[in-house]
Amino acid sequence: MFRRRTDLEFFEAAMRGAFPSRHSRKRQASSKSVRELPPANPSASILLISPANHILLLHRVSSSSTFASAHVFPGGHCSPQDGHLPPSSDPRHHEDGPAYRHAAIRECFEESGILLARKRDDNEELVELAEEERDEGRKAVHGEEVPFAEWVDQKGGRMDTEGLIPFTRWLTPANIPKRYSTQMYLYFLPLESEMRLGRQTNQMHIPTPDGGVEHTAAKFAWAGEWIEAALKGECVLFPPQFFLLSLVADFLKQPLPESGEEEKLNTEQLREQRSQLLEFVKGGDPPWGEKCISPNPIKKSGNTLWMGMGDAGPELEGTGKSGDKERVLRVELSDVIERGKRTPRPKEVVIKKDFISGKRKIKGSL
Repeated sequence: MFRRRTDLEFFEAAMRGAFPSRHSRKRQASSKSVRELPPANPSASILLISPANHILLLHRVSSSSTFASAHVFPGGHCSPQDGHLPPSSDPRHHEDGPAYRHAAIRECFEESGILLARKRDDNEELVELAEEERDEGRKAVHGEEVPFAEWVDQKGGRMDTEGLIPFTRWLTPANIPKRYSTQMYLYFLPLESEMRLGRQTNQMHIPTPDGGVEHTAAKFAWAGEWIEAALKGECVLFPPQFFLLSLVADFLKQPLPESGEEEKLNTEQLREQRSQLLEFVKGGDPPWGEKCISPNPIKKSGNTLWMGMGDAGPELEGTGKSGDKERVLRVELSDVIERGKRTPRPKEVVIKKDFISGKRKIKGSL
């Protein structure tokens, strides 16, 4: 994914018309070896879904060098302790695997305190920790005092890597100096009815920020609520988060209140929502969730930029990998100037054929 400063450079270059076209970029890429491109650093993130089908986002500190002040999914860089990966120029570097899954679960624990690990002696239950024990573990793992896998083993658990469901990969465009290859996952925390009755185990830990190291807040909310908050300017979402939350909001839907009070879905409704989302993610050949997206500008008008989602990135050319060719993303540069730059704000996800024909079927727009 994009670090914040690079994001601004990327969008501002496109707004000035200085960003090369898709075909121009392909000619440039073909004129030099993939090995000469800035490496795409491996990272992983999780769309963590609560027992009520809410999505967890973390509010990053304003001084962060990546996604400053933005709301993001828990995740971060792959570490050597997570496992070996081929070099960025190797297509296998951009495939789901143990290193990405370990990094996703480790970063989720460090950033939110939620441990996605199953008990070794009871595979149906997640490991439960006392608050003090959890906080000590977060500090020790973050400070690299102990390898995460070893710490989980000491607590009688194993990382629930099987519970992670691939939900696209994002590859920073080739002309950006600082690049990332980010594997996204879905993870469904157990529905309340699936938890062991009469026992305290498997209860969802309330997410907490990491003491202000990288995040100032952690909160679960409906995907649609996050989109609405971003459109109202109440939170900052960058393109990957906005795009994926827009898709999830089509399936994990908040019920409309009938009496002015907040309505809650019953267990069967929650389970059906999850089933429909999984059907979408795992559908297709290859599955939709395995798409690799490297955004590229396809149209510019004033302060509005339309981003294509269909490219997979130069490292994956010739592999058969592709992004989402059915949708485009509208982004606008805001009037707010931060650090001397106008920040990009995603506004809507549109079906591409409707965008081309002028019939804009809008998702997530005011």
